[in-house]
Amino acid sequence: MTRRPPIATPVAAVAGALLVLPVLGLVWRAPWSAVGDVLGDGEVRTALRLSLQVSLMATAVAVVLGLPLAWVLARKQFPGRRLLRALSLVPMVLPPVVGGVALLLAFGRRGLVGGLLEDWFGVTLPYTTAGAVMAEAFVAMPFLVVSMEAAFRNLDRRYEDAARTLGARPVARFVRVVVPLTWPSLVAGAVLTWARAIGEFGATITFAGNTPGRTTTVPVEVFVLLESGDLDGAIVLSLVLLVVSVGVLVVLRDRWLGAL
Repeated sequence: MTRRPPIATPVAAVAGALLVLPVLGLVWRAPWSAVGDVLGDGEVRTALRLSLQVSLMATAVAVVLGLPLAWVLARKQFPGRRLLRALSLVPMVLPPVVGGVALLLAFGRRGLVGGLLEDWFGVTLPYTTAGAVMAEAFVAMPFLVVSMEAAFRNLDRRYEDAARTLGARPVARFVRVVVPLTWPSLVAGAVLTWARAIGEFGATITFAGNTPGRTTTVPVEVFVLLESGDLDGAIVLSLVLLVVSVGVLVVLRDRWLGAL
């Protein structure tokens, strides 16, 4: 009597095809002979350079602001902590375009605080490079917060207690004890944050717009190329982002994937 295969097997095959076939299609359709010409185009090079700069700055902002937030969520007890944690993770599930609209309503010229920033400090964020940095930091920071909150929560506090008995101040304990002990999580969180930032499109184009040399990052350039009918150029830049994604997975294979 022939045994029927369990239903999980064909369902898993369909799921695998759903995840793998788009990537294979991208690689199969890639105009390999035109890669050099596309990457040598001035506008494409500018978009690549801008994406690298903006994503690195967004990662730096996420680290500077996200570390204290993760520490507070992991170590402090106060009313509204659960609400703050939930709100801190909202950008992970919020549609990016909605995130861009929210940024406009908060930091636009007629936004919640945007008008005050412009009147008091002369700072205008929408449709600027700084706005692109803010948009990417907004959507990417939760990855750092999640990673570091878990690291802070699981850290053996005996090391901090020992440093306290030796007279180390809170800032010194954090910099010299906590950060070195959680360094692997910080690196993993920063890499994930950078990968999310460099691939951000919706919030960036909504809040920062599409100004070549100022806000046109690689994902925005892919959209522009598709709109103009340059499919080969869009595919080549998509491959660049695919290489970045695969590279991140390789870097984090032991720290992240190995723990799953």
